[in-house]
Amino acid sequence: MKTRIALLREMGAARPYTDSRPLEIFEADLADPGPGEMRVKIAAAGLCHSDLSVINGDRPRATPLALGHEAAGVVDLVGPNVTRFAAGDHVVLVFVPSCGACLPCAEGRPALCAPALQSAGDGSLLSGAKRISVAGETIDHHIGVSAFSDYVVISENSAVKIDKAIPLERAALLGCAVLTGAGAALNAGGLETGQSCAIVGLGGVGLAGLMAAVASSAYPIIAVDLNADKRAIAAELGAHYTIDPGAEGAIEQVQDWTGGGVDVAVELAGSGRALRFAYDITKRGGVVVTAGLPHPSDELSIPATSLTISEKTLRGSYVGSCVPLRDIPRFARLMQTGAMPIEKLMTHRIRLDGINEGFERLAAGDAIRQVIVFE
Repeated sequence: MKTRIALLREMGAARPYTDSRPLEIFEADLADPGPGEMRVKIAAAGLCHSDLSVINGDRPRATPLALGHEAAGVVDLVGPNVTRFAAGDHVVLVFVPSCGACLPCAEGRPALCAPALQSAGDGSLLSGAKRISVAGETIDHHIGVSAFSDYVVISENSAVKIDKAIPLERAALLGCAVLTGAGAALNAGGLETGQSCAIVGLGGVGLAGLMAAVASSAYPIIAVDLNADKRAIAAELGAHYTIDPGAEGAIEQVQDWTGGGVDVAVELAGSGRALRFAYDITKRGGVVVTAGLPHPSDELSIPATSLTISEKTLRGSYVGSCVPLRDIPRFARLMQTGAMPIEKLMTHRIRLDGINEGFERLAAGDAIRQVIVFE
């Protein structure tokens, strides 16, 4: 069948993207799903910094590439051997498909699925197949999803079924922003009621992490960002304190608010400097989690002995250390009850042909979460 895709042919386009237009909207051929695969009609897809880092070359991937990884939609057609889904099901797409058979999956850590890592690097689906082409040219899938498209073919392991009562525009954010941000705080950070918490970096992922901290009744919750507007949004969402990490005495101020540092600091800015700030504001014996994706050349430098004498825990978290089959329904329930008002993250609703303007807004810091709404 035919579908529109947002095609990236080359990385590193000059800004503004409204002029250079790194993404082209093409009519592509989409092959039918193979065994264990299904076709999904996309209802909504979010613009994420992870997509932007491919466009600007910070996270290189092979091209040509059909971009996009955060989305929700409706199952349109199931391929052979698909047993968990049927046409008409509402689903959230997950950009790390869990094979269920490798050692990380068997250990309950599907974010580290080995075949998923291989297929993401190959630009293929979990099966190794590529189902998109333009004028006979094979196009790579973006981490098994390629969500900036009217229709996608995905592995059934790249989707989680959700309640049809959930608006699909909101559900799209469950697939990355919420999984990563809320998961980093709750799963990787182990944040408990009454513990102090800092969220460093207040983009869509960071604000989702903040919402999770509020939902867990952490206290105090400290929101950290260079951008005053984002700090103001964090305060509206329930942060008890906000701070500019570049301000003089910022570390000492956090230590004063918390009596020595936070129990859990979650870095979601994608910056080595932000991670160092998160480390410095964490108390002795506390936990520092990083789920950001900085440029590969970015490094963290800390005094080696400080880990020993402070007994801090420093850990990474990919996809929020989530088990999507467990966590997407859990976070969806928090959204439905109002405990995590995810809709407040959506600052813009756009169409597919406005995608370059959307990424320019994202690069300029003028948006939290923009959602492409499909017909």
